[in-house]
Amino acid sequence: FLMKILVLGDAVGLSGRKAIKKNLTKVISQNNIDFTILNGENAADDGKGITKEIAEEFFSLGVDVITSGNHIWDKDETTKFIDKEHRLLRPANLAEGSPGKGFGIFESKDKKFKIGVINLMGNIFMRKTNDVFLTAKEISTKIKLKKNVDFLVIDFHGEITSEKMAIGHYFDGLSTCVVGTHTHVPTADTRILEKGTAYQTDLGMCGDYNSVIGMNKENSLKKFFKEKDAVKHFPSSGAGTLSGVIVEADISTGLAKKVYRLIEGGNLVN
Repeated sequence: FLMKILVLGDAVGLSGRKAIKKNLTKVISQNNIDFTILNGENAADDGKGITKEIAEEFFSLGVDVITSGNHIWDKDETTKFIDKEHRLLRPANLAEGSPGKGFGIFESKDKKFKIGVINLMGNIFMRKTNDVFLTAKEISTKIKLKKNVDFLVIDFHGEITSEKMAIGHYFDGLSTCVVGTHTHVPTADTRILEKGTAYQTDLGMCGDYNSVIGMNKENSLKKFFKEKDAVKHFPSSGAGTLSGVIVEADISTGLAKKVYRLIEGGNLVN
């Protein structure tokens, strides 16, 4: 028996939510998925933050845990409900005393296995946070594969590839899977690292790829060209694509046996 874990990249705006609503239940059923993780920090209508209503819709569609990143506090209501909703994580290396939690232990759908999920955020070109590598080292002493959990997944929300790769190698053999989020473009380095941890530098996004990282392309071009009629970035509204990975993991070791990209719907072709 192999545990099948689905991890999806950032859901962006209404287009991303529609793609999830249209495709996720089918994907979970067809692939016999045991546990689903989604980064939801761009899921609001304006592409910034997540609301309680949106989070609850994701859970109703089969998402088990929602991770996040630099936009987690863009909706004021999030600070109020995140303490009560343990399935919504914020980056673990945010300032001490921040609402919510940066990691947790959850049950698989059949209640037989414990899955740890750690949410980290990079330090370079991101909002100011505690040192992500020191935070990762500290958490790795608290949540150990095959001791505290049967499987362990890390979502590293970061801008630069070197930080993501370094965290991947740090957790190699200590986790089931390390994936990157935030840049909204899926990378082609999906693989299993030397000691058995599945890895991909960035999962891409759940949203409209006929865009500039999920945002309306015409307006984005106006902003880059500094045209006067450019407005604040807003999500593209075309057909969305689900983008992520499926990891098949050994229940005896918690390590990955197989990992492959999932691209479903929209205009991004795998």
